[in-house]
Amino acid sequence: MTRIFSGVKPTGHLTLGNYLGAVRQWAEVDQYRADSLFSIVDLHALTVEHDPGRVRRLSRQAATLLLASGIDPERATVFVQSHVDEHARLSYLLECVATDGEMRRMIQYKEKSVLERARGGSVRLSLLTYPVLMAADILAYDADEVPVGEDQTQHVELTRDLAVRFNQRYGQTFVVPRATPPKVAARVMDLQDPTSKMGKSHDAGAGIVYLLDEPDVVRKKIMRAVTDSGTEIVFDREAQPGVSNLLEILAACQGGNPEALSGAYESYGALKKDTAEAVVELLRPLQQRHKELVADPTYLEEVLRRGAERARGMAKPTVDGAYRAIGLLPPVNEAR
Repeated sequence: MTRIFSGVKPTGHLTLGNYLGAVRQWAEVDQYRADSLFSIVDLHALTVEHDPGRVRRLSRQAATLLLASGIDPERATVFVQSHVDEHARLSYLLECVATDGEMRRMIQYKEKSVLERARGGSVRLSLLTYPVLMAADILAYDADEVPVGEDQTQHVELTRDLAVRFNQRYGQTFVVPRATPPKVAARVMDLQDPTSKMGKSHDAGAGIVYLLDEPDVVRKKIMRAVTDSGTEIVFDREAQPGVSNLLEILAACQGGNPEALSGAYESYGALKKDTAEAVVELLRPLQQRHKELVADPTYLEEVLRRGAERARGMAKPTVDGAYRAIGLLPPVNEAR
């Protein structure tokens, strides 16, 4: 059976963009077609200045929302990255295979280091090396596929390069994965800046619909969404990014086509109203299930405990094999 790995980083509250762009496909498609692992990749949240308590809260919230979205822990493996030591164990080995040049060419490092310096902060070494940890996340599980958006394909290419290089130098150890763009995902942009992705790490939240926003908050944000000059409502990402974003969100909620919907509206107000109501209805069952899960915290703890145990059982043989292949002496009690 095909195995897939994907993760969500607890650096902010999950958004409508996260759900329509990734999580919904995990719940509705991926967990049924593949041996699926979905991880809260909390170690990645430590690459920039952070509040420890907030990382813990967001990690719990993200895990709860994955379950509320319909991911079944009996069918898929849901776990927290830091609960499985093999991620960090393998990351160092891959650092010994990666090069400084590869790390510095990563687009997200370039962008995030500029932002960090602009804030007056220092750039952590982990921000440079975290793509190697991401590669370890994938390779530890012999994953065949990594469902990612366009902004993450460079990381999967690095993962492939490191796997091939390791295999060539030290013997066949890793499955070489491939990036698989989501088939049913929507491309959701910021409501106040429709040329930028709706991201959970953004400082301003006026253009971001969070999965746990109250219905009236959702309506207000969408009704205040930036539109475009002119009055014609056409799906055209270049010429009309604001209107196109609303059409894509509406289509994603209703299972329709944004181009087909563009001819159905004569005013921005009508489009915004229908989009707002569609989003509210889409989020209603997820929010209700989230409330039920929050009321039973021991259930989440047990899911994460069992998920980590299952993930550890998958990862340990591969990582132990990588340790042997690269030349490390096994512990005495394991020596043959």
